[in-house]
Amino acid sequence: MTYKEEFITFMVRSGVLTFGDFTTKSGRKTPYFVNTGNYKTGAQAARLGDYYAACVQENLPDGITALFGPAYKGIPLAVTTAASLYRNYDRDLPYCFNRKEAKDHGEGGSMVGYKPQDGDKIAIIEDVVTAGTAVRESIALFEHVAKVDIRALFVSVDRMERGTRDCSTLDELRQDYGIQVFPIVTVREIIDYLYQRPVDGKVLIDGEMKGRMEAYLATYGAR
Repeated sequence: MTYKEEFITFMVRSGVLTFGDFTTKSGRKTPYFVNTGNYKTGAQAARLGDYYAACVQENLPDGITALFGPAYKGIPLAVTTAASLYRNYDRDLPYCFNRKEAKDHGEGGSMVGYKPQDGDKIAIIEDVVTAGTAVRESIALFEHVAKVDIRALFVSVDRMERGTRDCSTLDELRQDYGIQVFPIVTVREIIDYLYQRPVDGKVLIDGEMKGRMEAYLATYGAR
């Protein structure tokens, strides 16, 4: 089993990837939902970091000098990814994250952890990007911190849906900022792996669910 296949099973068992009838924040009716807020144990955090680290190693084995986790969900993701990279790949990368409001006492500033330097190559670690707001805000933030190169964005799932244009939100970020975007898995990979394949004895994507997911992508999917 590949790390991608393991990750899909892990999301199901963690209650993060579910199937049924849901409404997204944008008002779209969707047959599946990814709620990363359901990760809540140390074991889950450790394994989640392993999957992100595997994705980093597969796609950018070198050339990154620091990890950045946008507040708030990106903070534990950057930390656990950095820990896994050290534990499993002997890569000791610094990490940082932002405060929602700049602090004017103590060490001050908007960044916590590593202080990015001119010339740093940064990888942003996020959960599921919908509109891309947090990523755009992060890129704008770095303009006031240091002259860094935002090399890549790593996310857990690419829903492969249109953003504000005909392409996906992730493709918008690729086009607008020239950064590489790497999901651990895409919704297509989820469909392909779980179709008629039971997890703990239960088939989550049967013919009917696959049809609903394909119809959803036909309506809202990126072109």
